[in-house]
Amino acid sequence: MNRINPIHIAILLVVILAFIIMKLHDAKEELAQNKESYQKTLVLADKIKGLQSSYFNKIKIQKSLERLLRQSSLRSANITKKVTNSGILLTSESMDIKALNLLMGKILNGAYNISNLKIKRLNNEKASLKLEIKW
Repeated sequence: MNRINPIHIAILLVVILAFIIMKLHDAKEELAQNKESYQKTLVLADKIKGLQSSYFNKIKIQKSLERLLRQSSLRSANITKKVTNSGILLTSESMDIKALNLLMGKILNGAYNISNLKIKRLNNEKASLKLEIKW
């Protein structure tokens, strides 16, 4: 009666084996979910990297704004440009409406991070502008 029955040991080993198999199956499912989550994170990281390279490239933004402000219709608009460490501030006290429309069309269709935009109509043909672009 003092001896352990070999059948009890065999049943215990089978139960332990079944428990280990269940844990292994759960670990495999968790690994599959983590792989799927990792793939989604990679796609999101690629999108963020693309947005960052187009919206936060200081040199690219400055060159495109210089090219835009050199247009003949915008030269006569008396737009002053102030460059800071965090962005560019474009201001004009009196600007022609056609020049304003051209500028806004180019700015809003471009890849610029506009943080502040104030347009005030002075009369039927003139408006004032304050535009801040961050990088």
